[in-house]
Amino acid sequence: MSSLKKQFVSAVLFTAISKYIGLIVQLVITGILARLLTPDDFGVVAIAMVFITFFNLLTDFGIGAAVIQNKLLNKEEIANIFSFTFYFGAMLAIVFFILASIIAAVYNRPVLENICRLLSLLIFFVSINIVPNSLLVQAKKFQFIAIRTFIIRIAVGFVGIGAAFLGAGVYSLIIYSVLTAIVEFTVNYSLHPLRLSFKIEIASLRKIYKYSIYQFFFNFVTYFSRNLDTLFIGKFLSTSTLGYYDKAYRLMLLPLENLTYVLSPIIHPFFSDFANDEKKIFDGYKKIAFFLAIIGFPLSVFMHFAASEIIYIVFGGQWEPAVPVFKILSWSVGLQIVLSSSGAIFQAANNTRMLFISGLISCVTVVMGICYGVFITHSTLGVAYGVTISYAVNFFITYFLLMRILNSSLWNFFSIFFKPFLLFVLVLSIELSYIHFVKIDGVFLNFMLKGIAGMLAVCLGVLLSGDFSTICKQIKSLLQRRGIPSVPD
Repeated sequence: MSSLKKQFVSAVLFTAISKYIGLIVQLVITGILARLLTPDDFGVVAIAMVFITFFNLLTDFGIGAAVIQNKLLNKEEIANIFSFTFYFGAMLAIVFFILASIIAAVYNRPVLENICRLLSLLIFFVSINIVPNSLLVQAKKFQFIAIRTFIIRIAVGFVGIGAAFLGAGVYSLIIYSVLTAIVEFTVNYSLHPLRLSFKIEIASLRKIYKYSIYQFFFNFVTYFSRNLDTLFIGKFLSTSTLGYYDKAYRLMLLPLENLTYVLSPIIHPFFSDFANDEKKIFDGYKKIAFFLAIIGFPLSVFMHFAASEIIYIVFGGQWEPAVPVFKILSWSVGLQIVLSSSGAIFQAANNTRMLFISGLISCVTVVMGICYGVFITHSTLGVAYGVTISYAVNFFITYFLLMRILNSSLWNFFSIFFKPFLLFVLVLSIELSYIHFVKIDGVFLNFMLKGIAGMLAVCLGVLLSGDFSTICKQIKSLLQRRGIPSVPD
C-alpha cells in the first residue's frame, strides 16, 4: 500500500471512529433532551439556527476551502486572512445581536430575541476558528481532529443535559452550540496561534479571492436549499409542526454527517494534490462513490421500513408525528450520501465555478419542491415529497457537470451504481416480505429483526456480486501485513 493510500486510510479510520462514537453520544444526548423539552422548543431553536447558519456562511466566505487548497500561502498572508475573519466575524455578530428583536417580532416569539443574542457569540467564534481549523485539515491532522471533536462533544453534551435537568429549557440547546464553538476554537488556536493585525493587507485576500468567491456563492445557494423549508414551515404552518419536521430531517441527515462527512473533509486535501490530473481524480473518486452507494442505497430502504422504530427509540413515543416525514425523506438518503461527496471533487479539481453552477441548479429544484409542499399541499408531507424528488433530479445534473470538468463519460461513472442498485432491490424485496409475512409486537425486537433482514440481504448481495472472495483476500492480506495470523483459504 502506497504511503499516500496509507495516510488516506488512516485519516478515514480516525475520523470514522470519532464520528461513529460521537454519533452514539449525540443520539443519547438528543434522546434525553427530546424527553425533557417540547417539540415547540426544538422548533424555536430550529428557526434561530437557520439564521445562525446564514451568518456563519457569510463569515466563511469560502475562506476555509481556499486556505486548504492553496499550499503557497505564507505565515504573513495567513495572519492577514485570520485578522479579516476576526473583524468581519465581530461585525456580523454585532449585526445579528441587533437584529434579534426583529427576528422575534417576525415570528411572534419573544423568546427568540434572547436566544438570538446569545447565539451571536457562536457567529464570532465560528468565524475566528475558520483559519486555525483549515490549517489543521491542510496539514492532514485528522487523528488530532477526531480526538478533539469526540472529547468536546461528550463534555459539552453533558453540560447541555445538566442545564436541561436544572430547568434551563430551550437555553440548554443554545449552551451546547455556543460552548462547542468556544472550546473548539481555544484548542485549535493553541496549536496554531496566529497574530492579529490591525491593518489587513488586501493582497492576501486577493490571492484566494477567485477560488473562495465561487465557493461562497455555492455555500450561499446551498444554504437556501437546505434551510428554506425550516423558514417556510415555521412561518406559514406552525413551530410545533416544524419541530416534528426538523426532528425527522435532522435524523435523516445523520448517515450523511457520519458517513459522507467523514470522507469529504479528507477527500479535498488529499485529492487537491492532483488538481491537474483529471484521470487520477476520476479513478480515485469512482472507488469512493461505489463504496458510498453500496452502503447508502440499502440503508435508504432500512431507514424507510424501520422509521417508526427509529423515531421511537431515539426520541420517544411523543414524536410519532415525525414518522411519515422521516419515511419519505429516507428514500433520498442513498443518493444524498453519494451526492454530498461531489463538492470535495469540484474543490480538488480547482473548479469552484462549476461547483457554484451545480449548486445554483440544485437550489432552484429544491426550492420548487419546498414551495410545492408549503403553498400547494400545505403540509410537511408535501415538503418531504418535493425535497426527495429534487434530490433525485440534482443527482443526475451534478454528475453530468462533474464529468464534464473531469473529461470523463457520464455512463462510465454511472455504471458503478449497477451493483448497488441491485442490492437496493434485494433489500427492498426482503423488507417488503418481512412486513407482509412477519407480525411481531415490540419496538426493539422489530427494529433488530428489520436490521438483521437488511444486513442478510447486503451479505447475500455481496456474495452474489462475486466480490466476497476479493474482500476476503484483502482482509487476509491486511492481517498478514500487520503480522496477525489468519485462517487459511
